[in-house]
Amino acid sequence: MKRSTPYAAALGAIALMVPLPLLGLWFSGRLAPHHTEFPPLSHYVEHAPFSWIAFIAMATAIVACCLPFILKTLHSPSVHRPPQVSALSPHPFPHPFPRPFPLWGWAAVAFTAATWIVAWTRFSWATPIQSHTFSPLWIGYIVVVSALTQKRKGSCLLTAQPIRMLILFATSALFWWYFEYLNRFVQNWFYFGVESFSPSRYFWFATLPFATVLPAVLATEEWLSTFPKLDIGLDQWHRISIRNPKRLAAGWLLAGSLSLMAIGLIPNLLYPLLWISPLIMITAGQAIAGAPTIFTRLRDGNWQGLYRAAIAALICGFFWEMWNSHSAAGWTYAVPYVGRFKLFEMPILGFAGYLPFGLECAVFADLILKQERQSAG
Repeated sequence: MKRSTPYAAALGAIALMVPLPLLGLWFSGRLAPHHTEFPPLSHYVEHAPFSWIAFIAMATAIVACCLPFILKTLHSPSVHRPPQVSALSPHPFPHPFPRPFPLWGWAAVAFTAATWIVAWTRFSWATPIQSHTFSPLWIGYIVVVSALTQKRKGSCLLTAQPIRMLILFATSALFWWYFEYLNRFVQNWFYFGVESFSPSRYFWFATLPFATVLPAVLATEEWLSTFPKLDIGLDQWHRISIRNPKRLAAGWLLAGSLSLMAIGLIPNLLYPLLWISPLIMITAGQAIAGAPTIFTRLRDGNWQGLYRAAIAALICGFFWEMWNSHSAAGWTYAVPYVGRFKLFEMPILGFAGYLPFGLECAVFADLILKQERQSAG
């Protein structure tokens, strides 16, 4: 019973995250039917126009957060390091050495390339399937990245523990549906090519691609963990020790709760909290229960896991936006104050949202896989 308490506490935080945005609108008398519309087609949030002041302020904040990590890895000397541990695999692996790229990896490369061609061209014979290429593209990506990991270290989650990878697929859809739900209150992205879909068709059309999110990010993180120079120096960096972690976690849980309640009331100012508040609340719930979180290793000055998870999501973000740019069905963005200077459809500063999102992927995957390991034990 004691062993399941931290998991139950995290689930409690997740359950609390669902009604909070609706409660905020309900208390203010601003809850409307379009907030629960399905499929979500109405445009009801009036987004603020571009502001140079906001753009410069946000760009400065992003650079201030990221630059220390980049400088630390660039200026750290190359030294022998113990084997790395990825978020997917809790056990270290031997140092990488050259291996042949597996045949199943080459098959995935061919499959992904063929799907990419179908997705970006407008051949008449491919019209019925061009709106459904997102999932095959990402399945191909996951297998290719897993093959790259297999080449570098001799194993990967896909081949060594396929059940755990299947669990990630099964839970990933629910994970991303929650962010779709939060987007109802800020409307930072809109889908096109789905206007004629019935609710059931839209559900399945969206759920299948959503199921690839966690496997893609975590497979990328596993691959990045095979590059010792990527996060060199971050294993012994700034130590963060907190005297009363449970008290601080309670404060963060309250702050996260209030932020989610307010997100629909002030969407133009609070939309970044869509990517931050869930991370705060889940880890706060874990800390209150006395469970380790992804921030626990900061007590020893180890920032590697956080760094790799953030970069993994950023890499996936690049491919998400690139493949979306010429898709028959996809999405566009409306980001208040900083909506200019786009890379594909995404405003350039919007890519910063992938950094905390990578941490959320690591947190959620750890919760799911940890529970699976406990059930197996």
